[in-house]
Amino acid sequence: MNFYFEAAKILDRVEGKQGSIKGIIATLPEEDRRRTAALVIETLKFKSALNEVIDKSNLMNEERKLTSKNLVLVLVHDLLLARGIQAGDGPIKQAILRHKTRLHGEFQKIKIKRGVVSNGQLAHNGDERAGLIPRYVRVNTNLGTLEEVVESLTSGGFVLSDPFSSKNGFSKDPHVPDLLSFAPSTSFHDNQLYTDGKIILQDKASCFPALVLSPPASDNSVVIDATAAPGNKTSHLSALMMNKGKPQLFAFERDRKRFSILKMMLSKAACKNVSPINADFLTVDPHDAQFSSVTHILLDPSCSGSGIVNRLDHLVETETEDDTTKDDRLDKLAAFQLLMITHAMRFPNVKKIVYSTCSIHATENEHVVRNALSSEEAKDGSFILAPQHEVLPTWPRRGYPEEIDPEYASCLVRCLPGEDSTNGFFVSCFVKNQEIPRKKRKDGPIPEHKLNGSKSRKKKKETPQHGRV
Repeated sequence: MNFYFEAAKILDRVEGKQGSIKGIIATLPEEDRRRTAALVIETLKFKSALNEVIDKSNLMNEERKLTSKNLVLVLVHDLLLARGIQAGDGPIKQAILRHKTRLHGEFQKIKIKRGVVSNGQLAHNGDERAGLIPRYVRVNTNLGTLEEVVESLTSGGFVLSDPFSSKNGFSKDPHVPDLLSFAPSTSFHDNQLYTDGKIILQDKASCFPALVLSPPASDNSVVIDATAAPGNKTSHLSALMMNKGKPQLFAFERDRKRFSILKMMLSKAACKNVSPINADFLTVDPHDAQFSSVTHILLDPSCSGSGIVNRLDHLVETETEDDTTKDDRLDKLAAFQLLMITHAMRFPNVKKIVYSTCSIHATENEHVVRNALSSEEAKDGSFILAPQHEVLPTWPRRGYPEEIDPEYASCLVRCLPGEDSTNGFFVSCFVKNQEIPRKKRKDGPIPEHKLNGSKSRKKKKETPQHGRV
């Protein structure tokens, strides 16, 4: 039964918005990951029908031992849609099996009611926009070159062409160096290039933050990735720095399980210039001798994940929220995001800060940038937005001028799912205004009461988690 308990816990975390499905599954031990992931994903596909079966059968009301809805979901899934419940005859399994006939009967009724013939027709096939996003693959230049990877792919049967024209087609990306795009259904998990760490599966928009930050590959660059797990952006930064340093790239991750994933990812990608740190970035003293020389900071903090429509996260049903609840949740996220930016601005030698989200909401994007520019740390003009020609100048979709001072909108980058062949994303870049001397500050770590939010929200600390791509 432990396998089913683990799958139910994953579903609990997904429902609690504690991260993306992919990110949460990645926290599982590697030996259990594939089997548990398959059950979780298949259960989510049929969740609507399974919930209806469970409710119609009155299962949980009649069996008091069944207290976890998600545990019941995964067990009923295997009873109805797999080879049966793969567990010993314990009391929970027996509680399900006592209702086996009724559960099968209700399942058949649902198929008749919905006018379907096969079980597969009951599956939720997700957001149509996900099918418009290619499978992106970033070449890990710490272990090889673009030319070497392309040669390996073509010798293995892939063809340089439009990735949507054939299942074996792929092309070089026009905006991100060392990025390749393939047909959306292309799988690389058994490909030797992937298992060797020479390629990394990463959405195009997710490559933008590191590319915009682009710390020079020199001894003078000292970099922080403030929320690093699972490590895609960190490994990208490492490659852009040509893996140079002693180390000079600090990767922060406060969650212990995600920190383990980060270390595995960095090891697989051969990132020799990275120092992973299991700590909360907000608790770091900007004037600490170890970090006071930091010149570049990447901030990709917790956000609503509203831009994610990829092949896993579209399986999560969108919860119905009234406007007040939704606005309150976004406001809490925005307050946390602003806290991250202003803390980064306190590092005495920082020259460049990139702030990004996988959100489509202006509350988390343009409004956070606007508030950061008017904050105590930047209102004297000590930080400004980098101009468009320094922030992906050829990318056409920019910030929304109705949500921020129009002169700033062109400095910002947006991606819209379904229109830009990516997930939804937002990128901004703050740079130190060299014409205004920085006032000497005595800032330390963020005080505990500020970490918990303002007084008006002190009643309960919300720890938003990121849905990374």
